Amino acid sequence: MKKHILAAALTLILTGHAIAADDAFSDAQKAQIGEIAADYLRAHPEILIEMSQKLQAQSQEKQMASAAGAALKEQDGLLNDPTSPVLHPKGDVAVIQFFDYQCIYCAKVAPTVEQFISQNPNVRFIYKEWPIFGSRWPASVQAAKVGLSVYRKGGAEAYHRYHAALYATGHNEGKLLNEDIRQAAVKAGVTTTPKEEVEAMGAALEKNNQLARSLGIQGTPAFFVMPVTGATAENVSVIPGAAGRIRSGEQRNGRQQPGAEDGRA
Repeated sequence: MKKHILAAALTLILTGHAIAADDAFSDAQKAQIGEIAADYLRAHPEILIEMSQKLQAQSQEKQMASAAGAALKEQDGLLNDPTSPVLHPKGDVAVIQFFDYQCIYCAKVAPTVEQFISQNPNVRFIYKEWPIFGSRWPASVQAAKVGLSVYRKGGAEAYHRYHAALYATGHNEGKLLNEDIRQAAVKAGVTTTPKEEVEAMGAALEKNNQLARSLGIQGTPAFFVMPVTGATAENVSVIPGAAGRIRSGEQRNGRQQPGAEDGRA
């Protein structure tokens, strides 16, 4: 009986419902529910963890559905922006990744992404530079600008080499150096990156920032998978921002939510 009362109470509380004054519980019963809940949770704290995880999963499902719907409205920006580096451009299914070179989760998935690209030459892969840590770590924005400059000067393969070289440094979360960026450009075959050309890439980063906001994604890496033509709500898939790996404390401290300066020139 106690467990049934507790389950009912916790469900109401954790789903944002209150016990109304005209509910079937008397004041004495309501007081008893509180005592039972407190005692039970002290003995079984795992129940809160389990219910919290279920609520997070429900929230994530809603976010994914919302982002998929937004992707249908933003297809042109996702698929056809000439400033976004593209590998395997003839593929009729596209994977679009929003990422930041200083994002530790982007670094962790980078080897898997590389493996996917090499094993799926029939899938169009589109990079969306989105330096959401730019206000904290300026190298985040600089690396993104240089990357787009490398793409403009050397094409997709040069950009791919640059991209891989930066992640190969293992320097994320504020550790990336200007020398790392310079060396990555050299490895890509681009030995000069004039300052004015690099700074001109700020407009493309701002476009990506606005697109990400329109899509409702809040962190990196975020992935969209969709057909190049004939996209519908049923055939668009979304992994919205380090799903299942970002802690709530990091969100509050700004690791997910880009500030006014993040991703901008």
